Amino acid sequence: MDPSDQKHFTTADYVIFAVLLAASLGIGVYHALTGGRQRTTQEFLMADRSMGCLPVSLSLIASFQSAVAIIGVPGEIYTHGTQYWFIGCAYILGLLIPAYVFIPVLYRLRLSSAYQYLELRFSKPVRICGTLTFIFPDEKVVYMGVCVYAPASALNAVTGFELWGAVLATGLVCTLYTTLGGLKAVIWTDVFQTGVMFAGQLAVIVVGVQQAGGASEVWRKALEGNRIASLDLNPDPTVRYTFWTLGVGGVFLMLSLYGVNQAQVQRYLSSRTEKEAVRSCLMVFPSLQLALALSCMMGLVMFARYCGEEHSHKLATSQRDAMVIYFVMDMLQGLPGLPGLFIACLFSAALSTISSAFNSLATVTMEDLIKPHFPSMTEARATLLSKALAMSYGLLCLAMAYLTHLMRESVLLVALKIFGIVGGPILGLFCLGMFFPWANSTGAVTGWAAGLLVAFWIGIGSIVTQTPSTSLLPSGCKPILLDILLSHILSSLLLSPPPALKRFYSLSYMWYSGVNSFTVITVGLVVSFLTGPMKEEDVMPGTIYPLLGKMLFFLPEHLKKKLCCVTPLGER
Repeated sequence: MDPSDQKHFTTADYVIFAVLLAASLGIGVYHALTGGRQRTTQEFLMADRSMGCLPVSLSLIASFQSAVAIIGVPGEIYTHGTQYWFIGCAYILGLLIPAYVFIPVLYRLRLSSAYQYLELRFSKPVRICGTLTFIFPDEKVVYMGVCVYAPASALNAVTGFELWGAVLATGLVCTLYTTLGGLKAVIWTDVFQTGVMFAGQLAVIVVGVQQAGGASEVWRKALEGNRIASLDLNPDPTVRYTFWTLGVGGVFLMLSLYGVNQAQVQRYLSSRTEKEAVRSCLMVFPSLQLALALSCMMGLVMFARYCGEEHSHKLATSQRDAMVIYFVMDMLQGLPGLPGLFIACLFSAALSTISSAFNSLATVTMEDLIKPHFPSMTEARATLLSKALAMSYGLLCLAMAYLTHLMRESVLLVALKIFGIVGGPILGLFCLGMFFPWANSTGAVTGWAAGLLVAFWIGIGSIVTQTPSTSLLPSGCKPILLDILLSHILSSLLLSPPPALKRFYSLSYMWYSGVNSFTVITVGLVVSFLTGPMKEEDVMPGTIYPLLGKMLFFLPEHLKKKLCCVTPLGER
C-alpha cells in the first residue's frame, strides 16, 4: 500500500476499541462471580433455562449478523447491485417455520443439544452423524476462523493495524468471557454488541449520505451506475441472485441457521418458557430486516462515493472486502472516534459469532460425545470439562484464523457456501425426522451420507470447473493465480465434465442448502421404504410434527395409520 493512501487510527479510536474488549470481558467476569457462578452444566451451557425473550432475540441477531455480513454485504451491493437485498423475503418463512414447527418440538423434549433429537427420533448413530457434521467441518469450526480473521485482515490492509495482534486480542478475549461466564455471558455480551453494531453502521451511513450530498444524490448515482436492481424473476438456478434464488433458496439457508443450528437452538432452549422462545424467534424478523437494510444502504453510499472504481491497487490485498474498511476510514478520517466506533461494530459482530460457536461446540461435544459414555460423571467434573472444551475451541479458532488467510474469495461468499454445503444435510435430517413418520434410522444415515456426498460433489465441482454462478454485474476482478493453479491441478486429476454437469456445478450457492436437504429426504425415504418403514408404535411421541396428518386429511384413517400420520405432537 502507498503510505499516502494508508489511513490511521487516532487515540480516540484505540480507546473505543479497547472499551469494547474490556466491556465484553467484564460481562463474562460478572456472570462468573454472580448467580450460581457457573458451577453446573445447566447454568454454564443452558443459562439455567432462565432467559427472557428480549436478550435471547438480540443474541439470535448477533449470532447471525457477523463481521462477514457487515463487510461482505456492502461489498456485494457495491459490486453487483441491490439484488441481494431480496434475501429479506426469505426471512419471513425462514423465521415463521422455526417459530411454529421446530421450536415446539425441540423445546417440549427438554433437550440440551439439538442432536439429542436425532437419537430420540432415530438412533444413537444418527445423533453422532449430526454432531460430527456440526463440529467438523461445519461453519462452527471453519466459519469461526473466517469471522475472526476477516475483519482483522481488512483492517490491516487499510490502516496497517497489527493483523495477528487484532486476531489474538479478539480470540483470547472471546475465549475468556465465554469460558468464565458461560451462555449467560455470551447472550448478554451479544446484547451489548448488537447495540454497538447498529450504532457503528448508522454512524457510517449518516456521515456518508451527508458527504455524498444527500440521499437523493446517493440514489441518483446508484441508478446511473445500474446498482438499483429490479425484481428479477429469471428461473435459471445458475444466476447468482434472482428473486427465486434469494427468496426461495434463501428460505432453506435460513432454516438451516434458525431452525436446526445448535447455536440458535441452544438460545431457544435457554428461554424460560416455550412461548418466550417462540416470541424471541419472531422478534428477530424486524431487527434482521433493519440489519440487512443498513448493510445494503452502506454499499450504496460506498458506490456513491467511488462510483464502482476499483481501489485494490491502493490496498495491501486484492480482496474486495477490504474496500469497505477503506471506505469507512477514508470517509471518517477527520472525525476522531467514529472510525473506532465502526471498527468496534465490526469486531462486536466477530465476537458475538465466535462466542456462540465456542459455547455451542462445547455443548454438543459434552452432551453428545462425552456424557453418553460417562453417565456417572459428577456435575462438578462435567462443568469443569465443559469450560475446558470452550477454551479449547477458542484456541482452535485462532488456528482456523491462520488457515483462513490462504482464502481468496469474498468472505460473504465463503460463509454462505459453508452454510449451504454442510447446513443443508443437517436440515434434511431434521426434516426427515419431523415430517415423515415412516422414515427409519437406516434411511436417515443413508440420506445423510448421500446429502454430504452431493454437497461436496457440487463444491469440488465448482472449484474444478471454475464456473462461479452468473452475476448481475461484472466485478472487474481477474482470476487469482492460486485459484487458476488449483483449478488446473484438479482438472488434471478429474476428467473434464460434460456441459450438462458443468452447468450443474455452476448452480448458485444460495441453492446449496435446498438441494442438499432434498437429497437427504429423498434418499432417506426411499431407503426407509426398502428396509421397512417405521410403525406408529415405534416412533417416540413428541418427535413428529403432524404435518402429513393435516395435509392428508382426506385419506381414510387406516391409510393414515399405515403412513404413520396420526402421531400427535407430544406435550412434555
